[in-house]
Amino acid sequence: MRTKSLKKNKINVVTLGCSKNVYDSEILMGQLRANNKEVVHEEEGNIVVINTCGFIANAKEESINTILEYVQKKEDGLIDKVFVTGCLSERYKPDLQKEIPLVDQYFGTTELPGLLKALGADYKHELIGERLTTTPKNYAYLKIAEGCDRPCSFCAIPIMRGKHRSTPIEDLVLEAEKLATKGVKELILIAQDLTYYGLDIYKKRNLAELLQALVEVEGIEWIRLHYAFPTGFPMDVLEIMRNEPKICNYIDIPLQHISDSILKSMRRGTTHAKTTKLLQDFRAAVPEMAIRTTLIVGYPGETEEDFQTLKNWVAEMRFERLGCFTYSHEENTHAYNLEDDVPEDVKQERANEIMELQSQISWELNQEKIGKEFKVVIDRKEGAYFVGRTEFDSPDVDNEVLIDAAKYYVKTGDFARVIITEAADFDLYAVPV
Repeated sequence: MRTKSLKKNKINVVTLGCSKNVYDSEILMGQLRANNKEVVHEEEGNIVVINTCGFIANAKEESINTILEYVQKKEDGLIDKVFVTGCLSERYKPDLQKEIPLVDQYFGTTELPGLLKALGADYKHELIGERLTTTPKNYAYLKIAEGCDRPCSFCAIPIMRGKHRSTPIEDLVLEAEKLATKGVKELILIAQDLTYYGLDIYKKRNLAELLQALVEVEGIEWIRLHYAFPTGFPMDVLEIMRNEPKICNYIDIPLQHISDSILKSMRRGTTHAKTTKLLQDFRAAVPEMAIRTTLIVGYPGETEEDFQTLKNWVAEMRFERLGCFTYSHEENTHAYNLEDDVPEDVKQERANEIMELQSQISWELNQEKIGKEFKVVIDRKEGAYFVGRTEFDSPDVDNEVLIDAAKYYVKTGDFARVIITEAADFDLYAVPV
């Protein structure tokens, strides 16, 4: 039997999945630090906590492979303990306990106090907004709500995250103030559904009022909106976006599809005509706005005609930013009762077609930026370039602005004014003004 190492415990938190998971890991790490625990993010440590994703097949596979990798390290005597938390654990705990019993303990998405206890720490209620951020110092995610009340047929998030629960405005302002004192300049607002914010605690859609409170926070220069829902969008948000320089002219609104029959089967509560009208209203209210969306191809019953409708609509709408996913058949979702009848190769082909079309649109839109001046935030230096973003770009998923580090110096974490000199499909090249 292997003897436990005598070295002081160091807890390594490994994060998989979306920005909501990044946020949850940061809260966990903040709690551990407040309990005087040594904690690192994705570095060496003898105790490992894996924050998993269980959203679609690829994400689940990555989570399981990561668990197996660390269990093997435990077997080999390289680490002492492995704990698993997050969405995969919430969704499949009994199966995981049976299939991978060498994990010390599994915890769901709402079991932070239990996880802390297993790590020899106490949950501190007074730590509102205290977290150990893992993103570059200039931006941070701000989770304004948890869970989702939407009935989308393809989505397992309500199973893993529960019903929608908004965080009170005063708590979010306090958290934003703490982030600003640490040098955070950009807040990226996240939730399963931003547009539902406030309905549970204020009995009305209250995103606009939250934004109004957050723009008052000193030190915050950009506020970005992620994951809006097209049904019941609170249009007063657009007025604040237009009038308030701190609110980025940017919105991430996953639309998923546009064929009426597919939207109905997806239980999206909207139509082709309503969605198109909403986007036209966005552009009329905030002409500068960059709209980011995500689409799903290969949903059960998607015909060639449905796909062509979607493709033609993408060409017509000319989204500034777009991502495309192939449908993943998820148990315990409403769509799981349907036949997953689009072959995998057809799904992939359709996704590739959409992304090729989007690549051309993005190239054309980027050409229009050449010679223009933009305010960019510098996220990092990578290889021969300083890498920045405009207000129309979110980290990790959107365009980047590249500045030649051999010729120019810009400070990481600061804003700079630049002129675009060249443009590719998804990258812009610039020189400081």
